[in-house]
Amino acid sequence: MNDLQKLIEALIFSAEQAISISEIQSVLFTYSGEEISLEAIQEHVDALKLKYEQDDFVFEVVKSGGGYQFLTKPAFHKPISTLLQHRARRKLSVAALECLSIIAYSQPITKTEIEQIRGVNCDHTIQKLLERELIKIAGRAELPGKPLLYSTTQYFMDYFGINALDELPKLREFEQKDASSIGDPGDIMVTLEEHAQGTTIIASYDERRDDAQNEQYETNKETGSEEHDSEEQKEIPETDS
Repeated sequence: MNDLQKLIEALIFSAEQAISISEIQSVLFTYSGEEISLEAIQEHVDALKLKYEQDDFVFEVVKSGGGYQFLTKPAFHKPISTLLQHRARRKLSVAALECLSIIAYSQPITKTEIEQIRGVNCDHTIQKLLERELIKIAGRAELPGKPLLYSTTQYFMDYFGINALDELPKLREFEQKDASSIGDPGDIMVTLEEHAQGTTIIASYDERRDDAQNEQYETNKETGSEEHDSEEQKEIPETDS
């Protein structure tokens, strides 16, 4: 096939998400009817990686999420991150990051288990993570009522620039959940580095009571509903005697 390397380069460049060697092979076969070996495709991809390692280019071919894609080089992450911040319409909230972190490190996990760890209702947050395709329904647990199990998606790995779950950052402290520890997250710290965009997202939870307020605020903002805070959460102004 003529210009095979250019065709592979065009496929990697135009793919919205990382494209695997096997997917490139399938697309090329559909396009030309010619069977190209995986080894040959890998050689061309490796050649492209070497080509774009040169200083003349501001981007490179990076393996991410089990496939390959064009990403800007680390030296340009900060200005691009600034641009993305200017244009970003929606960001993951602290509540969403905490919920996503729990799922990532404990998957598959039920909604009840997530709520026991966080101490607040997670219906709204889980729905938003499903809509953004960062998590998926992974089946049902062998428990009374057969509750749904949640796990991360392939897009989650691509979003955070990792190829496998074992590449997730190690927690400073993470104890296996049991009857005595559920509902008491302690001061677990979760750090997820978004290598592709050069930004670091940190989610921390140490039994903060304002989590429920933040999550309720997000729900009210989207639904347009107005709910009053409980009297326990209101500040009582001091009065002069």
